[in-house]
Amino acid sequence: MTEDVHRQGKKIDELKEGDSLTVTETISEREILLYLGLTNDTNPLYMQPDYAAKTEYGQTIVPPILLTGIITSSISKLLPGPGSEIVNMDVNLISPVYHNQIITFDFEVIKIDTMKEVVTISVGGVDEDDERVLDAVIMVRPPKLEQLALDETSSLEGVDINE
Repeated sequence: MTEDVHRQGKKIDELKEGDSLTVTETISEREILLYLGLTNDTNPLYMQPDYAAKTEYGQTIVPPILLTGIITSSISKLLPGPGSEIVNMDVNLISPVYHNQIITFDFEVIKIDTMKEVVTISVGGVDEDDERVLDAVIMVRPPKLEQLALDETSSLEGVDINE
């Protein structure tokens, strides 16, 4: 195996306060439908425009769990990256996010606790008008293990890990 298909995120000693990441996403109706199908969530605020038009929002909104999913996915994939474990999450939803709205999430490592082996990451989300839609504080345990070299005798033999 010459490819690094088992990339590991940064360990705690590779992180520093101030490390940051910016992720911009647009949540489409397709993604919302996938979420609703997976969870069987039938809240009319999410996919029924006639209903949502009669509410304080005036139109359909994005399920908040999709916003937190973008946050957790970004932590798992990018900062600290693969092998990270979220141990605590505090999210303040400030304003609704509407379908197809562009949201930019800014992540910043604000504290590193080497005793507890946890880093604290602040996250702010703003829409295309630079209006704040959410704030979050996430406590993450970065990966600890050395990268594993899987070979043909591995218990994952026959599993395509590139999917």
